[in-house]
Amino acid sequence: MRCIPEEPEFGEGHHAEKAVWTALKNSLPDDCVLAHSVHVRDGRNEYEIDLLVLWPNVGMAAIEVKGGQVSITDGQWYQSDRTQRRKIQSPVAQSQSSLHALKNWLENQLGARLSSRCVYMVSLPYTDVPRDWTMAGCPRSLILDQTGSKSPADLVRQAIENEGGGASPLAPAFLERIVRKLGGNLDTAVVPSTTSHEDEAEQDHLTERQSVLLQATRSLNRVRFTGGAGSGKTWLAVEKAKLLSKQGKRVGLFCYNKGLGQYLQDRVGTWKRQAKPVFTGEFHEYVRGLGVPDGSGQDYFDVEMPRLLKELAAGLEPHERLDAVVVDEAQDFAPLWWDALLACTSDPYAGEVYAFMDDRQDVYQRWGGATADLTSGPMATFVPIHIDDNLRNTVKIAETFKPFAGEYFKPRGSTGLPVRFVDCPTEDALEIAGDCLDSLIDEGWANNQIALLTTKDRHPIHLDYFKRGATEEYWRDFHANDGEFYGHVLGFKGLERSVVVLCVNGFKDMDRAREQLYVGLSRARSLLVVVGHSGLLEEAGGRELKLALSRSQAWKPVLEDG
Repeated sequence: MRCIPEEPEFGEGHHAEKAVWTALKNSLPDDCVLAHSVHVRDGRNEYEIDLLVLWPNVGMAAIEVKGGQVSITDGQWYQSDRTQRRKIQSPVAQSQSSLHALKNWLENQLGARLSSRCVYMVSLPYTDVPRDWTMAGCPRSLILDQTGSKSPADLVRQAIENEGGGASPLAPAFLERIVRKLGGNLDTAVVPSTTSHEDEAEQDHLTERQSVLLQATRSLNRVRFTGGAGSGKTWLAVEKAKLLSKQGKRVGLFCYNKGLGQYLQDRVGTWKRQAKPVFTGEFHEYVRGLGVPDGSGQDYFDVEMPRLLKELAAGLEPHERLDAVVVDEAQDFAPLWWDALLACTSDPYAGEVYAFMDDRQDVYQRWGGATADLTSGPMATFVPIHIDDNLRNTVKIAETFKPFAGEYFKPRGSTGLPVRFVDCPTEDALEIAGDCLDSLIDEGWANNQIALLTTKDRHPIHLDYFKRGATEEYWRDFHANDGEFYGHVLGFKGLERSVVVLCVNGFKDMDRAREQLYVGLSRARSLLVVVGHSGLLEEAGGRELKLALSRSQAWKPVLEDG
């Protein structure tokens, strides 16, 4: 069935309309059209039809919906709820007037007299109306009461055929002309690089609404927020750190990798002093700042560094200790880091700790999944809060990596642009990905909207930073947002750009390939371009990824110079 709009927004106080809409949608035939909140202007007068049914080969029905308990005394209509009984205009008169206005408007728009059968009706979904009730100007058959509103299709058809004015059924061709006018479609040239701003503004709005989770859990001291990519975990982590800091607490906001650490620092950098955490950034930098000597090698970072920190923590003064700890991408923390970090708090056993994590993005896999072990791992006793909604990607992008995100994952963003797939030999992927980036700029995307991420060898521009040891400069350039970015999926966890060209140029370790693909596919907010060999992608991501990519747009980058 066609609906106008496709998914109506029913605000507060419109539960009755939603109930009747749902009942009509479930009971009307598939060839009907159902419209919600049709506004009509007839001269200087304005009208609204709550629900409009267009039934091919039958006719039209305009339905006025009144919730609550509806009653009539001496011709005066009343509507009652739990708190009051108030006078209302006759819904029959409202429905009659709005249908008359609609007919006038359609005749003016279509340039033809409307001879199809039309009827005005009233739905009272929470009121029982006796079968023998009658009122001048309103036969009982025009009223859908509590019983009739539950499965109204047959009653609507009978009302159209038995009570409707007009000489003929609604011809399907005439119905289509009406639908085009009601839809009010305005076709404009769509420029993806600019319409993406609107999609991303909506994503930001949806993300901010997640703050209800922080309010709902404010009395819990140890919580792990678990959610898939794009669920707004980083935004929540930052917001939680701000809320705790405003309470006068000494807060540490931590993460694992340098790129995300710089992003977090940029976020809090503009805050007022009383809202800032006392530390924001990489855990390793916090440890160095306390005076633990630097070292190298994985054993140093995983074992020796946390041991030294725990020893040092024993001598911290009360004013040096943290009151609360917030960790983003918590699944990346080594198991021994937790004990060492909590030793730096004012209450290691019951102090406030908030972990934001996605156990399906354990791309480093250095600790055998021990950190994300929710049975005996460091977060096993934390209260679990699950964040299932994907908010930071369009639906098209989210559906591509949905196979990696778990059964409860729910895309909630706008539909967005189709994912593009460039199927090419693995050895050619890096060069072709560069062509894709140039072609996207030719299309009108700004260079600072685009990130090119690799899965194995670094892009030459990325490699140059690495060889020069210019890590700080590299991330400073990214966060300055002045141009396109070249990176590796492992360093881009927790970060995002409007457009991501994911260059699948191989994997150093196939055991980690699935997690790397999950990260890479989920970093784009508006447009995702996947470049690589279909066989390798299926081997790494499974048949589900193959199926997802089969629904994408096959693409070949075309540069302006040919």
